[in-house]
Amino acid sequence: MSQARASWWFTPAEIARLGLPGLPNDGRRVRDLARAEGWADRAMPDGAPLGRRRNARGGGMEYHAALFPTVAQEVLAIRKKWECDAPIAGNDTGSAEAEAWAWYEQQPEGIKAEAERRIAILAEIEALAATALGKTAATREIARKHSVSPSTLANWQALVGTAARENWLPRLAPRYRGGGKEIEIDPGAWQALKSDYLRPEKPAFAACYSRVLEEYAIPRGITLPSCKTLQRRMEREISRALKKAKREGREAERRLVPPQRRTVADLHAMQVVNIDGHTFDVFVQWEDGSIGRPVMDGIHDVYSRKLLSHRIGQTENTELARMVFADLFRDYGIPSEAVLDNGRAFASKAMTGGQKTRNRFKIKDSDPTGILTALGVRVHWTLPYRGSSKPIERAWRDLCESIAKHPAVAGAYTGNKPDAKPENYKEKAIPIAVFREHVARQIALHNARPGRQTEMAQGQSFDAVFARSYAASPIGKASEAQLRFALLVAEDRRCSPIDGSIMLAGNKYWSEELIELAGEKVSVRCDPDNLHTEVHVYRLSGAYVGAAPVIEKTGFLDKDGAAKRAKLEKGVRRKRRELETAQDLLTADQLAELYATPTDPASPPSAGVVRAVRYRGHVAAALKPSPQVASEPADTPFIDAFTAGTNRLRVVE
Repeated sequence: MSQARASWWFTPAEIARLGLPGLPNDGRRVRDLARAEGWADRAMPDGAPLGRRRNARGGGMEYHAALFPTVAQEVLAIRKKWECDAPIAGNDTGSAEAEAWAWYEQQPEGIKAEAERRIAILAEIEALAATALGKTAATREIARKHSVSPSTLANWQALVGTAARENWLPRLAPRYRGGGKEIEIDPGAWQALKSDYLRPEKPAFAACYSRVLEEYAIPRGITLPSCKTLQRRMEREISRALKKAKREGREAERRLVPPQRRTVADLHAMQVVNIDGHTFDVFVQWEDGSIGRPVMDGIHDVYSRKLLSHRIGQTENTELARMVFADLFRDYGIPSEAVLDNGRAFASKAMTGGQKTRNRFKIKDSDPTGILTALGVRVHWTLPYRGSSKPIERAWRDLCESIAKHPAVAGAYTGNKPDAKPENYKEKAIPIAVFREHVARQIALHNARPGRQTEMAQGQSFDAVFARSYAASPIGKASEAQLRFALLVAEDRRCSPIDGSIMLAGNKYWSEELIELAGEKVSVRCDPDNLHTEVHVYRLSGAYVGAAPVIEKTGFLDKDGAAKRAKLEKGVRRKRRELETAQDLLTADQLAELYATPTDPASPPSAGVVRAVRYRGHVAAALKPSPQVASEPADTPFIDAFTAGTNRLRVVE
C-alpha cells in the first residue's frame, strides 16, 4: 500500500470531525454504524482488512476510507488534494455513478428539490466568475444573495469536484442519516409479532403487540421497543404485497395486478353472448300467494352490450336457463359462443353435456348431449366468484337502480344487504305479473338509452350498435325443430283413452293427431311461462307428433265457445271423409251383392276304409228270447241286425 494510501485510516472521532456526506457527525454514531455494517470484518479485494486495532495510546479501532460511501471518498480526496487514480473501494466510476443515480431516484421530492437549488446556485457562481469579478468574489456575492456561508458553497463545489455536469445532482443531494443503529429486538418476539399480525383475521397491530409483550416477552424477561417503533419497522420490512396476501386473501392479492383490458372490436353481434343470474332486491307475490325475491336469468350480447332475452323465476335452475336460451334462439338466432359461469344451473348436463371443457360433475360416455352442445355453441367458463370476467355484471348494476328502486315498486324494496333495509321495508309485495311487465319495460329503456360510452357505442345506444352489426353479420337461425328442442321437457303424460287429449298444469290440450294416441303415454315439451297457447307432443320413441293447442274454458252459455267446438267436430268429420275416400271402402249394398254370388256345391269325399260298427245295448235285454216275425216266411233266412236285447248279429231260419 502506498504512503498516500496509508493515511486513509481514521478513528470514529476523526470520521465524525470530517463531516463527510453520508456519514454521521458524532463519534458514537460512527461506532454504531461500524458495528451495524460490520466494518471490522470487511476487507479489500486483495484480502487486506479494512478495520484494525489502533496502535496508539487509548487503543480503539480505526477504519479505512474505502468503507465510506463513494461520494464521501471523492469529497475527502478533493479536500486533502490526494491523488486518486481510481475509487478507493476498487469500483469503476461508471458503476459508482449508476449507484448514485439509483440512490437519487429513490429519494423524496424534498431532497431532489434541495439538490436542484444547490446546482442552480453553483451555476450562478460559475456565470459570475466568468466576468472580471473572479471566483472568490463571485462566491462571496452569491453567498450573500442566497444567505449561505462561503464555506458551505465551498463544500458543495468539493462534492461535485471534477465530475461531469450531468452527474452533479446525486452529489449535491443532501444525505441525511438517522440517529445511529436501529434498535435490536429479540428474534423470537419479532417472529411471533409478524406471524400474529399477518393472519386472515386482520388483527390490529396494537393487539398483536400486547399479546407478544404479555404472553411471550415478559414471561421470558425480554424487553421490547415501543409499539410505534415496531409498527414502523413492520411497515418498512413487510411488503404491501405480502401484507395483502396474508391479511386479505388471494382475491386482494390478485387485485394488485391491473385488470386485463379486452377489446370487442374483432367481434360482431350474436357472435359471443354472456348469461348470468341476478336476484332482485324486491319482494314479489307469486301466483300461489307466496312472497319472495325473484331471480332473473339474462343473456346479453358481448359486442354491443344489449340485453337480448331474460326470464324471471323463483330460483335459478336449469329450466330457467334453458328457457332464456330458447327465447334467444327464437328472437335472434343461435350464437357462435357463450360465456357461462360454473354454477349448477348453467353447467348442468342438460345445457352443456358433451362440452370438452366442462368442470362440473363427472363426465361419462352415456351423458346426454346438452342443448348448447347439440346446437354447436362453444362454451367458455368464467372463473368462480370473478365478476370482472362477466361483462353482464355492469348491466346488473344499472338495473339495480332502474328496477329495484323505481317508484313503481316502492314499498317492496328489500335493501341490498341485511343492515340496509329501507324505512318502508316489507310494506308490500308486487304481483309477479306486474313485476315482469316492469322489468321488460326497464330493460327496453336500458337498451335504447343513448349516450353509451362503451368501446363500440361511442355515444350511441346498445340497440343501435346491435342493429348495425346484426344486419351485416352472419347469424345462425334456429329452425322450428331446434326451437322445440330447446323447450322444457315436461313429465310424460298419458293421453285420454276417449279423445286423446292431454292434461298439463290444469290445462287441456288436444289436436286431431292425438286421436290416434288415445290411451298412450307421450312426452310433452312446453314453455312453462306460456301454457295458454300450445304444447309440442312427442312419442316416447322421440318422434314428433305435432302441436296441441290449449282448449280454453268457456262460459256456460257462451255461443262463441260452442261455435268453436262445432268447428272442431266439423274438421274431424271432414278429415274422416278424406280418409274414407282414400281407403276406397265398399258400401253395405256392394258387400251384400258380393256375398250373394252363387257357387257350385262341393262333392262329398269317399272313405278309403270302412269300419264295422257294433250295436251296444243294455245287458238285461240280451237275455230275452227273440220273437218270430210272422210276416216273413219261416224258410227265408234274414239278418236281424237290430233284434231287441241282442248285442250281436244272428241268422234266423
